[in-house]
Amino acid sequence: MSSFVPKRSIAECKAIIFAPGSPLEIEQALVGGEIQRVFKNLHKNARELWLSYTEKYARLPFIVFESDRLTYQDVRERTFRAASVLREIYGVRKGDRVAIAMRNFPEWIVAFWAIHLLGGVPVLVNAWLPAKVLQYCISHTDSKVIVIDAERAEVLKAQIEELKRTSGAGAVLVVRAHEGKQSAWDGMENWDQVMKNYEGKDDTAWKKEPACLPEDNCLIGYTSGTTGLPKGVLSTQRAFLSTMFMLAAEFAMRALRAGVSAPVVDPFTQQKASLLSAPLFHVLACQSVVSSLARGARVVMIRKWDPEEVARIIVTEKVNAVGGVPSIILDILETELKSAKHNLEAFTYGGSIPPTQLTRTSRDAFPNVQLMQGYGLTETNGAAALNGGQDCLARPASVGTVTIAHDVIIVDMMTLKVLPPGQSGEIWVRGPNVMKEYWKDPEVTSKAKTRDGWFRTGDLGSLDQEGFLYIRDRAKDIIIRGGENIDSSMVENALYSDPRVMECAAVGVPDRRLGELVAAIVVPKQAWKGGKVLEAELIEAAKKSLPGFAVPVMIIVQDEPLEHNATGKILKPPLRDLAREEWERRGANGKPAIAKL
Repeated sequence: MSSFVPKRSIAECKAIIFAPGSPLEIEQALVGGEIQRVFKNLHKNARELWLSYTEKYARLPFIVFESDRLTYQDVRERTFRAASVLREIYGVRKGDRVAIAMRNFPEWIVAFWAIHLLGGVPVLVNAWLPAKVLQYCISHTDSKVIVIDAERAEVLKAQIEELKRTSGAGAVLVVRAHEGKQSAWDGMENWDQVMKNYEGKDDTAWKKEPACLPEDNCLIGYTSGTTGLPKGVLSTQRAFLSTMFMLAAEFAMRALRAGVSAPVVDPFTQQKASLLSAPLFHVLACQSVVSSLARGARVVMIRKWDPEEVARIIVTEKVNAVGGVPSIILDILETELKSAKHNLEAFTYGGSIPPTQLTRTSRDAFPNVQLMQGYGLTETNGAAALNGGQDCLARPASVGTVTIAHDVIIVDMMTLKVLPPGQSGEIWVRGPNVMKEYWKDPEVTSKAKTRDGWFRTGDLGSLDQEGFLYIRDRAKDIIIRGGENIDSSMVENALYSDPRVMECAAVGVPDRRLGELVAAIVVPKQAWKGGKVLEAELIEAAKKSLPGFAVPVMIIVQDEPLEHNATGKILKPPLRDLAREEWERRGANGKPAIAKL
């Protein structure tokens, strides 16, 4: 922890940032039947935002992908054509859903903003889902058109007619069809060919669709779906766009707390570049593109995650910022980038609980790179709290504070009473960035959202006296040992303190006397694979920093990486099964616990 003494309190900073007359001014508005604090100067809809910034930065580079180099004007014109094609040929109108399921290709961004030009609702589908679940998400939203890549075409080709029937889709368009095992698929059309055939026709046909209002539907994202089928999360125009202002507020907060002026960067003289490392169907990555758009920055896209290749791209493309889940930053720390000449200025991370040592190791390797971490969910459009700059160094375990437009409370899950600072309970969030509802699921919506607008996150955490939020665990990931609640993140952070550990996960194994005991699965860093890290060593090390009841009774050390969902979270259900099977194989279930109560 650093000895940072802020120049201004959080309250003083908020008073300046959100004051009347400021770009981030707050006002009250009726949202979903409730009076809420909202951003006064927020764009009314995604179409307005897209048109504004692509015109402002038209001649600047926007997208870099392998050999592709596209300016803001290039992409703007492509969205005009794509939107007009969707309207004139396939009948997409305001409010219609259009599904996107593909890798991070430039066409993803083109399709996304083309849909918004029409006032349509992009459906962001996890491209790595198995065929049956992929089909479910598309059909669930009654998508009028489906835009996929060649890989998804191969996955879906056997079910394509059924998919079109169940979803009501009039067309399935395949981008980069030339990259597939075949150049054409029955029941599907080539995106490039369709766009080319429309050449010379009315590229402004999208203007026939009326503009959206702030409370109109904007997009549907899907929850991670670690258990059961994914849930469709419907957000309004205001909810989706509010995150951009939250990020701007955090940059201002960082400067004010340090007692300096917020840097003003002119993209025409010093354009910044951000690496897009997370999949675009994840709200964190989608919001990263919006933030880059608002700053006139370059977006550097990659086909897949390869740490060494990413390190090379960071140098050659002069990338300034890298964001994603914590494991992405950990991967970069293992490369030779730290000894190379680079332009990195910032690491941002979120999406899962970060190891507490990430701050220290990042600063050791990249002392001049600023850190920012955040907390959010698909249901909060990627941001509920943010922590950057010196505050991130001073409180590495905290995900930060919320803006003045938002509220966070900690609630006892049994009594539903609001808890005071320092006490742990379920995190509830309310604000303009919270989802409207779960698509076609009013029952689940009513359980997740209260009548007065609070969203029950299912995450456990606490607030300190200054309003900094700390994430403890997912409610379902708590290990209950003899009546003692054990945060899996506490156990994981103890294991991460061993510099040989690359990633780990703590889970419960059954015990007849105590209910559950703590177990863990550990993956060593590359240099320590092949049996060089012993279970007994890790258990002994954990005893030094954990209370006896939280020390793992078993640690499985494996060289294979842990399985993650598409948003970077470690999938714990299969690890629970693995740990239980190994525990039973050892004949330990039912034996007295090793650690004392």
